[in-house]
Order: sequence, then structure tokens, then C-alpha cells
Amino acid sequence: MKDSSNNRHALVISKDYPQANFTWILSLALAAIFLWNSFPTKTDELNPFVFALFCAYTLTSIFQLFITRKIKKDLLHAGEIHKTTRRLGYVQLASLLTGNIFAAAFAFNLINKRKTPEYTFAVYTLLTQLAVIAISSVNLFKPYVSDTFLIAMGSLLLIALFHLVALILTVHYVREYSAPRWMSVLAVVLMATAVTGNLFALLLGWSLFMKSRRFDSSRLSKWNVMWEKITRNSTAVLGMFFILLMLTISITSRFTFDYALAVENNYSAILQAPSLVYPFGTDNFGRDVFSRIVFGARISLLVGFASTILPGLIGGFLGAIAGYYSNRIDNWIMRLLDILYSIPGILLAIAIIAAFGANTVNLIIALSVGGIPTYARTMRANVLMVSNYDFVDSAKALGASDFSILFKQVVPNSLAPMIVKSTLTIGGAVIATSSLSYLGLGVEPHIPEWGNILKVGSTYLESNSYLAIFPGLAIILLVLSFNFLGDGLRDALDPKLD
Repeated sequence: MKDSSNNRHALVISKDYPQANFTWILSLALAAIFLWNSFPTKTDELNPFVFALFCAYTLTSIFQLFITRKIKKDLLHAGEIHKTTRRLGYVQLASLLTGNIFAAAFAFNLINKRKTPEYTFAVYTLLTQLAVIAISSVNLFKPYVSDTFLIAMGSLLLIALFHLVALILTVHYVREYSAPRWMSVLAVVLMATAVTGNLFALLLGWSLFMKSRRFDSSRLSKWNVMWEKITRNSTAVLGMFFILLMLTISITSRFTFDYALAVENNYSAILQAPSLVYPFGTDNFGRDVFSRIVFGARISLLVGFASTILPGLIGGFLGAIAGYYSNRIDNWIMRLLDILYSIPGILLAIAIIAAFGANTVNLIIALSVGGIPTYARTMRANVLMVSNYDFVDSAKALGASDFSILFKQVVPNSLAPMIVKSTLTIGGAVIATSSLSYLGLGVEPHIPEWGNILKVGSTYLESNSYLAIFPGLAIILLVLSFNFLGDGLRDALDPKLD
């Protein structure tokens, strides 16, 4: 009876079982989407390529369901997953050939029983690199490619091979709190490969560097605990994966995609349906929608990050001053910010853009100004709480200046809620960017930006709905990813959940 209770508890606390369920359900949903798109609305002809994807994803879902049942059976009978069940992960890795990142990520997690944060970073570093290569390879079907395509693809393949070697070395040599000293060289090279935008490589490199250089054990423990909490949340990890994939694509597309396909008119290819040459079809000017969405990711990410960082810095500074110093300074700062806060953010943005013109810089400024009061309030509340802690009184007793105490002691201990808030509000900034561009108040109309693309597609909803569906999905997925990551960071950084 006691063993049965323990085994049920093992099933409840298992990280593999819920991820297995999540994977087969998501794979089956994708299979249903592919089946739906196998039969075009204008003709009754079957699309063989899309139908083949439906068959592949259906087989993956069935096999994943089989693995899920095996995991449940193992946990209920033995309290742990058998080695034979874990070996099934090697078979499931074949799902990479169909682009099923979800099944592949689960397979990597199932294979390795001992999952350090470095192993998770290494897995997603490799998956991100492979996804970028796969997306960039679509250009092989285009009428022409960029001049730097072959060199860039060769470099990406070499980096992917290096990431695979790093994954193997991580499995064999990295322990929970230590790594061989020679891995510090590997860590530096990994961090250098993050120049492509693959920040998983940066996280992996920094983590390996800390362990190989024997950093303080308490610091390593906090690092491990934080990332274990985040990686336990499947949706948070997938959100982070999609964000970093978009970041990597937006950087590497400069060398792997031809910008002319996204901006130059091609009247011989107007309103083409999705195909291998044009995966997302073409718009009313014959421009490749796939290329436009890829290049549009730059604007969405740039404006989203910039319009979050700027109010975070300005509002954080004002909130820290208001929360630490006298009531008079506090009242002056907060009352002025209350006036700013009383103006609806979107109306303020529209007024600024109408006054100074529609371009990327003005869009960032317009969205940043409205966000200052909320960040100031968040920082002020944190500073008011932290200022009453004993270590602040100790610093005052030792003669430290107020400025030193505020920015060396108080502010660093008040940043966790600000980080979580900024992650959760980036999604709102992306939506605001697309909304203003849709209204003609964002970036210039000819520049590829998701709101601009959606505006064009909205006029063809009945005849060519794909022109609105694909940019709309891109916006939805990016916003959801930021929200999922923000929820994961909140759970990991909230001391109440320890």
C-alpha cells in the first residue's frame, strides 16, 4: 500500500509525464491543421505535401501517446521510468525530419534521466539552430537567393555541428555543480556563437563558464534552482524558444534572405497561393509574404524590446528616487506621473506620431512615454519594501551614502518584479506596434512589419485569407510566447513559491 502511494506520488511530481501529454496533444492538433489544409477551398484536389505532413504528424502523435502510456505504467509500477522506455526517445528524435520541434524536445528530455540546466540549454541551442537552418533552406526554392546565402548557410551548419558536439560533451562531463576546467574554452566559443541571436548558446556558455571556473556554490545553487523552475514549465520554455527563434531569424535573415523579395513589386506573381516557392503566398504587389514576415520580425522585436527597456529604465529610476527619498520628492514625482498616467497610452502614442511623423524611432518614443508611470509605480513599491530591510540599516550605520545604498543595495534587490513585468508587457508592446501600423500610424507602409502585412491581408479575407492568417498567427504566437515566459519567470523569481 505504501509502495503504491509512493508510485502515485512519483507520477504526480514527474516532469516527463505532463510534458509527454502536452506533446502528443499538440502534435495531434497540428496534424488536424495539416489535414484541414490538405484540401484547398478553391479546388477539390489534394495537396500531397501537406497531406504527407498530416500523415507524419499523426504517426508521431500515435507513437507519442504510446510513450506517454508507457511512462505512466512505469511510474505507477516502479516509481521511475525504465531504461527501455527512455530509449524510445531515440526513435522519437526522427520527428525532427518533419519539423516537429515539440516531439523532438520531449525526446531529448526523455533520453537523459539527469537533466541539468546546461543540458536543457544545450538541447534548445541545437534545436534553435536547426530550426533556423530549416527555415532559411526554404530559399532554395526561390527564383534567386541572396549573394551571401551559401556562405551564411555553411556557417550556420558548422555552428549547428559545434552545438551538437557541445550537447554531447555536456551530457558526459557536466554535473550539478561542477564541470571540467577545459570546458571554459568551450563556454567562451559558445558565447561567441550567440552573435547569431541564439541566446540559448549564451546561457549555456555562461553556465558552463561558472561551473568550470568553480564559482561560489551558493551562486551556482541559486542559478540552478531558478532555471530548474523555469524549465519545469513546458509552456515557458516553448515561449522562450519561439522568442529566441524569432530573434535568431531576424538577425540571420540579413544574410540568408533576399530583401528584394519582401519589398520589390513582382506583377507576374500577384496573389499566388502558398507553395514551395512562396510558402505563405504573395500579396497584391507580388511580394513574398513569407519573406515579409521574416523581415517584419525585426521591427516587432526591436520596437517591443526598445519600448519596454526605455520606460523600464526611466520609470525605474524615477520610482527608485521617489520610494527612497523624502515625502516631498515622492509627491512631486508621483503626482507628475499620475498626470501622465491619466492619458490613455494609445491616444498619447497617436498624438505623438501625428505631431512628429510615422517612423520607427517616433513609434518607439510614443509607446515608451505611456509606459513610464507603471514601471515607476512598480519600482517605488519595491524600493519602499526593501528600504526597511536590516541590511539597509547596516549600510547606513557604516556611513554609506544614500546614492550608494540606493543603487548598490536597494535597487538590485528590487529588480525581480521589474524583470517579470517587462517580460509580460513586451507582448502588449508588440500588439500596440502592429495596431498602430495597421492604422497607418506605425512604420512606413512599404517596410515589412506585421501590422502592415495584416493591413494588406485584411482586404482579401474572403478571396485570399492566408494574407491575413499568417501575419496574425505570427503576432499571436509572439505575444503568447512573451506571456508564457513572463509567467514562468514570475513563478521562478517569486520567493513565496519556494
